[in-house]
Formats: sequence, structure tokens, C-alpha cells
Amino acid sequence: MILGIRSWQLDGAASRDGAALFSRVRTTLVCATLLALAPAPASAQQTQTTTQTLSDTLTFLLTNHSLPTDEFVLDAQVAAATADTIGHSLATGLSTLPIGSSASGFTYRVDRDLGGVVQRASDSFGPFFTERSLTVGRRRGSLGLSLQHASFDSIDGRSLTAGTLVATASTLEDDTVPFDVQTLTLRIKTDSMTLSGNYGISDRVDIGAALPFVRVSLSGERVDSYRDFPKLIQASVTGTASGIGDMALRVKYNVFRAPGNGVAIGAEARLPTGSEENLLGSGEASLKPRVVWSVERNRIAVDTDFGYSFGGLSGELSYAAALTVIGTPRLMLVGEFAGGRFSEIGRLTQTTTVIPSRSPNGLDTSTVRLSATEEARSRFMTVIGAKWNPGTTWLVSGNVLRRLTTDGLTARWVPTVAVEYSFGR
Repeated sequence: MILGIRSWQLDGAASRDGAALFSRVRTTLVCATLLALAPAPASAQQTQTTTQTLSDTLTFLLTNHSLPTDEFVLDAQVAAATADTIGHSLATGLSTLPIGSSASGFTYRVDRDLGGVVQRASDSFGPFFTERSLTVGRRRGSLGLSLQHASFDSIDGRSLTAGTLVATASTLEDDTVPFDVQTLTLRIKTDSMTLSGNYGISDRVDIGAALPFVRVSLSGERVDSYRDFPKLIQASVTGTASGIGDMALRVKYNVFRAPGNGVAIGAEARLPTGSEENLLGSGEASLKPRVVWSVERNRIAVDTDFGYSFGGLSGELSYAAALTVIGTPRLMLVGEFAGGRFSEIGRLTQTTTVIPSRSPNGLDTSTVRLSATEEARSRFMTVIGAKWNPGTTWLVSGNVLRRLTTDGLTARWVPTVAVEYSFGR
């Protein structure tokens, strides 16, 4: 993974409003010392290409690189907390984005009343992500491949792409308008390809696995606006990382089944196989026991599942429901709703620090920094799409996921296309 970093710094020749303005917020000695340590001449541009992780990319971009606060240790600490929150939001989003249901589109059962004849257990191809109680059938299986794209444009209700995300803002005590504001622009995109498989050990027990391959790209700028001076780009970063994400292992047991009804219990384990440093995975294992209930009448099927995740970045109570409408024997429409509540995870916030005056005018400086806090959060999403059977036991599907809440890192629309093949006899 290659990260390109460009940073711009100014010396005393471009000290903006001169020593008189700096004296209101800094002592002459501090300013002179800091400017003497600047590694480049006035208006010079430094370019460096180095190997970094995406976590390092975020920390670099979020750390204050100019002279507004005189609190560089605190700036670094706050930047690290904010970078962790954004990184954890991305890792949580990737590790909790729903993957295809473990139940194959084609499910079978042995009819004892007909002398052990194997027949379709349901006319429905099932939901996209919500589990259903039916199992694939003894010695039957399925293989699937799905492609998913997400472009994240906000976090906790704050825009990432509009250039309005305030990193720091400094205000003199006798002013209402900040004299120095630093804003961030972040562009975060993910593309994932997930390979999945499911196999029926018996008519009632399924096992399955899903392995995502993820590519994360990140770019952004940090811009400083000081008084009426032209805006200055302090830092610009780009980075990409590719690799496997967190692997999922699943098992399901059909407890009860009757014509048109069924109940199952199961569990899903997420393994920390994705790189936490490159935001490809959560870095922690989790286990989600779940209960599934399904009902099918005529051309309508309803599936629901409830679960709770232990471990990972946060415990999560999750629930989902799906409605499948059988349009024709080969084409079905699916709508789903999913939600969850994380017990404790980072949320962006702002903290204010008052810096006592060191200059003769006696004016203190208040600095607002982008930071993070731990608290419970909820998420809701809807999915709509269709499944089509082009022939034999092949299924082609497409859907769009829409987030209904602003908590965490949010992509407005998340499209997914998938193909599945069922086999066995």
C-alpha cells in the first residue's frame, strides 16, 4: 500500500498578519522558535512518497500542522482519538455490512410421505441478507460471488466531502468569529468481492463461510483559513489498501418446520483476518448467536432474525426482516429492513480548550478541536432488489442498501450484485 503525502509550511516571510497579530495569541519567543524549526523556505512545497498504513494516513491528516494552538501534544492526542473513531467506524461498517444469507436460493427436503423423494422446500429464492429458517438440504450446497461498492460521504451527520468538517477553530475571548479555522475533506471508498459457500450436513443442519476481499481508498486535504488571507492547504494525503477482510463462519439448525412455517437457531463468527492497521477489518473476533423465524403463504414469504454480537469492537443487538414477493417462478422481488444498536462505540464530537494569554493584551484563546467520545449508537437500513433464475440452479441478484440513520460512517447508497450456483443431489 503506497501513501503519498504533500505538506506546505510558511516561515516568517509569510507570517500572515505580522508579529502584532501573533502577539495576541503567542509570545514572540514561541513563534520565533516554531518558525525557526520550519523545514522549508517561504512558499516552498515538500513532496514525500512513503509506505504507510491507512491509520497513519488519517492521523497525519488530522494532526494540527500550523500555529494556532501552541498545544501540539494535545493536538496529537485528539487527532489520534479522532482517527481511531473514523477508523473504527469504517472497520465496524465493513465488519457489520450484511453478507449474503447462509440459506441458498434453492432449498430442498426429503418427503417421507412420497417414499423419500427430494423436492423443493420453498418456491421462494429467499432474502438477500436476512436469514431464513430453511436449510439447503442434505448433501446439497451452494457457491456465491458478490460485488459491493460503498462511497462514504458523512460521519455522525457531518459531511466528509464538502470541506466543512472543522478540525480546529481558534477564537480570541473578545471575538465571536474564529480568527483561524482548519477544515477537512475526506473521500473514503470501499470495493469488496465476497466468496461464500454453504453446505447441508443433514436436512436440518447447514454450515457456511464467507470470505471478503476488500479495497479501501482514502484521500483528503486539510485547509487552513486565517483571517482574510487566502486559504492554505496544510496537508494532502492519498492512500489505498487491499486484502482480505474479516472472514465469517456460520452454522444453522432447523428446530421446527411445517408447511409454510419454520424456526431455526444458529450462530455467526467473524474472525479478525482483515488488517486493522489498513482499515480492512475490526482486529477483534466476534460471535453472534441468532434466532430465525419464517412463514410462507401463497406468493409471499416473510423471514425475520434476531441476534446479539459478543466481542468485536462493540456488542450489538441486531434484528432484520424481509418480504419476498414471487412475481414469476423465475423472478422475485425482495425488500428488507435491518437495524442494530451498538453498546459502545466512538462518536465524533468537539472539545474546547482555553489557552491563557501570554501576551501583554491579556486576551485568552479558545480552541475547539474535533475529538471523539464513547457512547451507544443505533443503525437502520433498508434493502430493495430482485432475484432472477436464468436457468437450472443459477441465481442472479441485484440490490441497493440505503442507510436511514446518520450514526457512524455513512454511505448514501450501497449497491450489490451477486451470482449463486446450487449443487448436489
